[in-house]
Amino acid sequence: MKKILLGIIMLAGPAISFAQQKNVKPNIVVIMADDLGYGDIGAFGATDIRTPNIDNLAKTGIKFTSFYSTSPVCSPSRAALITGRYPKRLGIDHVFFPESFTGIPAEEVTIGEALKGNGYKTAIFGKWHLGHHKKFLPLQNGFDEYYGIPYSNDMMGVVYLRGNDVDSIKVNQNYITKTYTSEAVKFIDKNKEKPFFLYITHNMPHVPLYASPAFEGKSKRGLYGDVIEEIDWSVGEVVKALKKNGLEENTLVVFTSDNGPWLIFDVEGGSAGPLRQGKGTTFEGGQRVPTVASWPGKIKPGTVYDDLALQLDLYPTIISLTASQKTETKKPIDGEDISPVLFGTGKRKGKEFAYYSNGKIEAYRNGDWKIRLPQPDTKVTGITVVPVTDTLLFNLKTDIGEKNNLLKTNPEKAKELLVSLDLFTKKMGQTPPALVQQMPADNSHIKKRAERAAAKGSK
Repeated sequence: MKKILLGIIMLAGPAISFAQQKNVKPNIVVIMADDLGYGDIGAFGATDIRTPNIDNLAKTGIKFTSFYSTSPVCSPSRAALITGRYPKRLGIDHVFFPESFTGIPAEEVTIGEALKGNGYKTAIFGKWHLGHHKKFLPLQNGFDEYYGIPYSNDMMGVVYLRGNDVDSIKVNQNYITKTYTSEAVKFIDKNKEKPFFLYITHNMPHVPLYASPAFEGKSKRGLYGDVIEEIDWSVGEVVKALKKNGLEENTLVVFTSDNGPWLIFDVEGGSAGPLRQGKGTTFEGGQRVPTVASWPGKIKPGTVYDDLALQLDLYPTIISLTASQKTETKKPIDGEDISPVLFGTGKRKGKEFAYYSNGKIEAYRNGDWKIRLPQPDTKVTGITVVPVTDTLLFNLKTDIGEKNNLLKTNPEKAKELLVSLDLFTKKMGQTPPALVQQMPADNSHIKKRAERAAAKGSK
């Protein structure tokens, strides 16, 4: 009888996988792009970039139209995703640089640590950007495997790390996306009979842009579009590997971006679609990011969720789905378990979100309303992208592009939001001082030399 049953299982193929037979814990795959805009994906309105694989995640699952990264720049948003906590609580206010001696605090409990403590195999392939000294690297923060570049691809220190060690100092950036994809597929193949958490963090489409020869010159939006179409191919390869190993129906796949598009690089900077501004700003284009999730048999195909949801929610949601409560952090979690949203059984309860930039709250949303506090010139890489602004009030339900300042016609709503914001800041309580994330070089000797040369020349 056992032989007959085994034969039936083998004939049935992937439809009756090892995972389904054993009723094991679900696998989790989170894929994050870098500086991807709201208007760069077909499911979110792009017509000049082909993204069939990402679009298919939306068709077979859920599309979030009001989903936020926790910062308009990458290190804080990445820290928030893997801890479920506002980066202000970690002292991570801005971006780490290769000359930094700080990184993600050791006392934080990452998704990797929580799931690893619950029997999961964990891996990250791609950009880390939470510190490059050994104690800050992925293997010391809950991940069994790491392969990738520790920083943004425009910074010094673009090397491939394997675990804690340098694997190669020669990085051909044309093949970064393919390299991460290959590592991810190998990880899936190797761990098909174990529950796993796979975190794929693409360096692209952060500038400088690179695509492999198979994708160069293929999109209607130049090199930027080529890069996105290769990322879409990568998503397809990951899903294909899940299907091949009979894991698709036991795996939640989430695709998102760390922040909005870097618009100052024009044709190489992506599109925010209908949203205002992009990376580095607390307007919607800086933090509302294209996000989809798929889990065949669990998430109803074609679901669209228009209410507020956050990357902060991924931590508690994944903890809940994997029953990893015993190993999660005891610290305050700012995200919310949105399993009911995924499964169509309810909505997200929380209605508020604070838009932090450089450790300060620049804007605040509660329900459909958003208030943006008075700000000096907003500069990105030294370029003024938003001139000085006074208080701005928007109804995001009717004005996703933040075009109409309703402050004069709705002063009571503004006061109401300011009261709620005050309660929010009190609830946050005392937060640690900001970590030193970039240490400037002392170039006084160069200045003195120039002064001496100028003095000699004047004689």
